[in-house]
Amino acid sequence: MPQKKIIFLGSKPIGYDCLAFLIDKREELQLNIVGVMTQPRKEFGDSHDLLALAADNGIPVIAQLDELPECDIIYSVQYHQILKPDHIAKARQIAVNLHMAPLPEYRGSNQFSFAIIEGKTEFGTTIHVMDPRIDHGDILFQKRFKIPENCWVNDLYLLTYKSSLNLFKQTLSHIVAGNYHGVPQAALESKFGVSLHYRNEIKNIKEIDLNWPPEKIRRHIRATFMPGFEPPYFMLDGERIYFSKSY
Repeated sequence: MPQKKIIFLGSKPIGYDCLAFLIDKREELQLNIVGVMTQPRKEFGDSHDLLALAADNGIPVIAQLDELPECDIIYSVQYHQILKPDHIAKARQIAVNLHMAPLPEYRGSNQFSFAIIEGKTEFGTTIHVMDPRIDHGDILFQKRFKIPENCWVNDLYLLTYKSSLNLFKQTLSHIVAGNYHGVPQAALESKFGVSLHYRNEIKNIKEIDLNWPPEKIRRHIRATFMPGFEPPYFMLDGERIYFSKSY
């Protein structure tokens, strides 16, 4: 069986772990990883360096999307740029994205925070076909799970991280073999709803109004207090007063 050419786009610890698994399985699945694209994220430390992982395994690093070569599969895991139609067309078989949230209800960014703010009891992770719209393509695989009571955003992130990595590992061979069936997200919108959030929205939900009901304040703090990032705050005499978490 001829090797399939795959390009991996990813960042953050989940991107690193998925690429490491992909590298480990490339001989078994007859894969040729012809390129990696990433964006270094210092807030996650030095232990998840995708550039070093690619270099150690002889995988070329692609600098720009317009330099994407022809391939069979494009696989995106927490990649920061939106692919245009001509980028997606580089994949002869399929271009897929691992989105760390349930679809269609949480497209875009900051999905963990909004789920907590909105009092959701269920969350999940999704592998879907990439199209030019954000997190919009047909769903191929999805895993849902319960959100623990009084969950903090970092706890939900870690739960989703574990579920996402497992879903990636469990379905990689199916993606490579073409063993999948897409479900249009429109077919699920009446059941789950739909939303799209952007990166800069996190700035608004971190500002706490002390006149809010106590439960709303608690939810916003739980939803936005993430180690390594600016904490939630309230304004006092024109100055930001940050919340801290005691253990």
